[in-house]
This record gives sequence, C-alpha cells and structure tokens, in this order.
Amino acid sequence: MNSRKLLLVGFLCLGLIASAGTVSAQRKMMQIKGSDTLVNLVQILAEVYMAKNPRNPIAVLGGGSGTGIAALINGTCDIANHSRPIKDKELQMAKDNGVTPHTFVIAVDGLSVIVNQNNPVSRLSIDQIGAMFRGEIKTWKEVGGPDKSISLYGRQSNSGTYGFFQEYVLGNQNYSADMKQMNGNAQIVEGVTADKLGVGYVGVGYVVDAQGNVKKGIKILKVSKDTDSAAYSPLDKAAIDSGDYPIARGLLQSTAGGPKGAVLDFITFELSPEGQKIVEEEGFFPIGAGQMVENTKKLK
Repeated sequence: MNSRKLLLVGFLCLGLIASAGTVSAQRKMMQIKGSDTLVNLVQILAEVYMAKNPRNPIAVLGGGSGTGIAALINGTCDIANHSRPIKDKELQMAKDNGVTPHTFVIAVDGLSVIVNQNNPVSRLSIDQIGAMFRGEIKTWKEVGGPDKSISLYGRQSNSGTYGFFQEYVLGNQNYSADMKQMNGNAQIVEGVTADKLGVGYVGVGYVVDAQGNVKKGIKILKVSKDTDSAAYSPLDKAAIDSGDYPIARGLLQSTAGGPKGAVLDFITFELSPEGQKIVEEEGFFPIGAGQMVENTKKLK
C-alpha cells in the first residue's frame, strides 16, 4: 500500500471512531456518506485536501446514494454523495426535518455498459440494453452474439446507479429477477471479467486503470440512442459533452442548506481546477461551464 493510501486509511479510521457519536455543532470530523460510484473519487479528493488542511479531517463512507441522502436528512452527515437526483419523497422528508438540500455537480459520469473481453458484441442500443436487463432479451444471439444465455450484473436497490439505470435505460420498469445484485462497481467489473456471458453497468471511473487503459478482462460497449443511430463510447469526452452518448449523468453532492466553514472550503476545492484535475485523473469527466455557474450560485 502506498503512502497516500496509508494516510487515507489513517484518516478514515479516525473518522469511524468520531462517527460513533451524534453529529453536533462541536464535531470537527466532516462526515461524507453515500454513493459507491463516488466513494473512491471523493476519498482521493479528501486525501489531497487534508494533506493541505490537516485541521479539517474528513471521513468518507459509501453505502449507496439512498444511504447518503437519508444521513443528510437525519443529520448524521455533512455531505451526501449521490449519483441520482434526490427523489420527491426524500425532499418532503427533508422539509419535514427542517432540511433544505443544496445540490452540486462535482463530476460527470458516462455510465458504462461492459461485457467480457471475449464477447464479440461491440455495440448495443438503449432499447436493446433495457430489454436485456428487463429479461426480455435472454440470449446473446438476439443481439449478434453467441447462442448462449445472458448473465446480468447490476447494483442493489439502494444504489443511485441502480435507480438511474432503471429510469433512463429500463424505462422505469422492473429489473429481471435473474440479475445478480452486486454491492459496488468493482464487484460488477470482477463478475463480468470472470463470466464470458456477463454484462453489467458501472461508472466510467471503474473501467480504466491508472494509465487510462481499459481494464483487462472487460470490453466497453458503444451505445446508441436507437439501432439506426451512431454508437458512442463513454470514454469519448466529446460525445459526453454533446449528449451523443445517451447515458451520461452528473455526480452530485448535497448539503443541508448552503455550505459553510470547512464544508464550504472542501466543496470549493473539489470544484477548483486542482479538484477537477483529480476528477479527470480518476477516470471521470470535469464539469462544464454551465454546471460551474449553477454550482457557484449555490455556494453563495
């Protein structure tokens, strides 16, 4: 384990100890909880920030977008990481608790559909992917592959990625009962790597290695809006920016009201050129000018 990771583990251990009590105005340890898509990225951002601001320690925990939003509502975290918008019922719960969420886009994700590297299929349309994960397309032969059953890998229902994919790809219909529900993005990558008939969906930051190369054992599918349209890769930044890649999304953080003190300082760091460079280094995409303007309004 390198020194940077050791430093991070130390801070996280301190954070776990501090989180045993309830959140109070006197608590010095900033608590960030939620999305597993965001957890690795935010851990790295926190590590770099803490190296410059050792008096502002941060604990970053996963658990899924729903977990982070619930923690924000009940006052057990300072920042909620989430990879889907806050739902209407969650907003009502927040209002009932006297919480007004302020939401920021800190990165952009091209949600990636992956298959085993030996699978001959290289592109699919949104409709085809949706039909596969609803269980309507059952064999690879139906989409140009071998006459073998499709093996589905997805997230658990508390995941923002699960909800986003269900809404935008499955048309708000149910997932197939045969889908293997995994705890995180890394487990899906591992599952598809080991399963020649596997297909899964993960954040773009989980499909490339530190050098920016596609991880061994998987293939990233190009995705089209329909079978007659051009297909694009989630690694194509121009396609993400233009909207040609059809399952891109903003990765979000929310605070209870406008951020102040160390929380404001950390979010400002995340949105700075240095923070956005880390976003890019970790395999995601920096936010655009329009998103930055909206973020800036909420920071005031």
